[in-house]
Amino acid sequence: MREADSPSIPRHVAIVMDGNGRWARKRLMPRVFGHKAGVDALVRTVRACADRGVRHLTVFAFSSENWKRPEDEVSGLMALMMNAVAKHMSALREEGVRVRIVGDRSGISAGVIASWDAIEAATAHNQRIELYVAFNYGGRWDIVQACRRLIAEGVDPATIDEASLARRLVMHEAPDPDLFIRTGGELRLSNFLLWQSAYAELHFSDCLWPDFDAEELDRALQAYARRERRFGRVTTLAAGGPAGDAPDPAGLPASALLR
Repeated sequence: MREADSPSIPRHVAIVMDGNGRWARKRLMPRVFGHKAGVDALVRTVRACADRGVRHLTVFAFSSENWKRPEDEVSGLMALMMNAVAKHMSALREEGVRVRIVGDRSGISAGVIASWDAIEAATAHNQRIELYVAFNYGGRWDIVQACRRLIAEGVDPATIDEASLARRLVMHEAPDPDLFIRTGGELRLSNFLLWQSAYAELHFSDCLWPDFDAEELDRALQAYARRERRFGRVTTLAAGGPAGDAPDPAGLPASALLR
């Protein structure tokens, strides 16, 4: 277990949980079985993140593009969502997990929304870790809906800046992700948290999501701990640093140059 709030531990981890279908196909099983195994992997990951001091975890459960999948798979995902809430709500509440569902709720059945409302209410006062489940979510949709809110509120365009738009994104209460993980071997963001991930460290894993466990999480955290996060700044060393850090012609140590 790692100490909470350590600089080497990201406050906020975002995960694209990819590979459920391929996991099932390798076992000659329907895709829905991969999604069920993916729920178990999510529960393991929530607990592992909490144990390591991660304060916020956001997972991509269903994108706005996933409606293009076969109807039976979409229906299965909706049913799985309600079943997962019913199965895990008590345990998550007792373990200090606060659950929030973010995304476009239009087109979602009343039964699914009721299950979301139930788990959000049941865990509203928990503070150990916040789990954001992005469902029917897209990064571009998020930016567009924030712009529409600004227009609806009558905000003077001349006063709009990054901060005012960010306050209208669906996850405005959470800090931006520090670490962005994608499983399944693909090397893309897939329209997930586009605005919020501007400075996130990216980690891509070949592990299929149902196989993701504490060991895989630790690999990602170790990679994150080795990164130097400069946010556009340069690294500087105090005078008298180690050999090889002699001042360059501009008066900066060589180590201050952007790599």
